[in-house]
Amino acid sequence: MQEPRRLTRDDMDERRIIYPESKNRELVNRFRHLRTKLLELSGGNNFTMVVSGACEGAGTSFMALNLAAAFAFDQSKTALIIDCNLRNPTLHSQLDLATETGLTDFLEDSDYDIGRIIYPTGIPRLRLIPAGSQRETPAEFFTSFRMKQFLQAVRRRYPDRFIVLDTAPIADSPDARILGELCDYSMLVLPHGKITATAAENAAQAFDPEKFVGAVING
Repeated sequence: MQEPRRLTRDDMDERRIIYPESKNRELVNRFRHLRTKLLELSGGNNFTMVVSGACEGAGTSFMALNLAAAFAFDQSKTALIIDCNLRNPTLHSQLDLATETGLTDFLEDSDYDIGRIIYPTGIPRLRLIPAGSQRETPAEFFTSFRMKQFLQAVRRRYPDRFIVLDTAPIADSPDARILGELCDYSMLVLPHGKITATAAENAAQAFDPEKFVGAVING
């Protein structure tokens, strides 16, 4: 996987993206621990996972991007992060990428080449699929048979690749629930000190309990 450009350590520190040599060992180790737990759960096999926040501002994109980066630490593995927050996509901005097309463009056009929407991130072994240019009706995109086919194809095409879907908050949109049905696992992000226990419990109960791996506190 060639990188047309490479993010420097300063770039990654500024964007709050972990990397193996980061001085913030506590943060790096936290994501490594989470990665290890998920690998134990999957038996070391690749998987698709939805990451959704309990509310707006939970830090879902931060968690999803760094979890994907943690999988990319391993030189024998690769990671793909997909921006499924069609209402407020941010991953391309976080990675300072100019993206003309993305997921929704592929889903709308049956002849679209999947290679056109996979972008290098500047982080070794990590790729991004941005949200795309069409974002009017997210639920219709995600309930389509083509979305199911897309996830299956990406996983089969890259058997060493771990796929993370960054989605809109579970409380604001049905997208995470819909995508959770198509993925292997779902994870909830809770903002520290900004949500009640009842709201957190209600958000967790929105996921399929057989696929729900748990909640992580961000902050």
